[in-house]
Amino acid sequence: MIRLTVLILAVLAALSGAATAQERRPSHCIAIADAAPGLHYVQKAAWREPVGEFSVRLHYIAHASFLLQTEGGLNAVTDFTGFIGTAPLIPDVVTMNHAHETHWTAFPDPAIPHVLPGWGAFGEGIDHYLDLGEMVVRNVSTDIRSRFGGIEDNGNSIFVFEVAGLCIGHLGHLHHVPNDEQFAALGRLDVVMAPVDGGMTMPLPDMIAVLKRLKSSVVIPMHWFSDYSLQDFLVGIAGDFAIAQPGTSHIELSLRDLPPRPTVVVLRPRYLADGE
Repeated sequence: MIRLTVLILAVLAALSGAATAQERRPSHCIAIADAAPGLHYVQKAAWREPVGEFSVRLHYIAHASFLLQTEGGLNAVTDFTGFIGTAPLIPDVVTMNHAHETHWTAFPDPAIPHVLPGWGAFGEGIDHYLDLGEMVVRNVSTDIRSRFGGIEDNGNSIFVFEVAGLCIGHLGHLHHVPNDEQFAALGRLDVVMAPVDGGMTMPLPDMIAVLKRLKSSVVIPMHWFSDYSLQDFLVGIAGDFAIAQPGTSHIELSLRDLPPRPTVVVLRPRYLADGE
């Protein structure tokens, strides 16, 4: 009888441990990283309009900051600097990286419910997994160059947003080609926002190699300082990706409407203005 009781307790403990291990929602981005996404095209939509069914809207604010909006009304801002324009919008979540002050702020509005820095204690990185129901936000730590020419291990993050069946990655201030473990942790990225300055982050051939490996359906260039540097990137990647220049700051995407060929979509940065 005592042995039976011990056995039952051991089974219950194992089940309890299994339940604890399952607290995180499984990532569909990693689980089907080799699967082909479904298909068609991108749609324009103003940032104040309702988001379409099973869709997500991306608005290029400035530099490396984007607003991501869901059908249910969630708002997330990447590489948040404390200023997104004159619109009275308090995001539900902001992400930040600390390579430069143009990618973070030490004084985020205390009204923002979730502020996610892309770094932790020096060299240790940080681990985020924020489940908001309609959106999951997670990160993969990467190294950055320090001010004096050294390397800060795990000093920045690639943030991944899992929403509307899409996996959306923001490469942040990426300074190196990710290793195999980091690529595996990212999983499938249907959409990727990539810095294409060609120097402050990564040389263009390296960045293009990263994007070829990711094989994302949509690539949105960011962190370009002039049309000349943007054009250098477009020329370099044109042989492998289609190029779309809709002339707007925002697009709406859904899993069913992704382009059949990997496509670079050039958005024009625009701060969020009150009254738009």
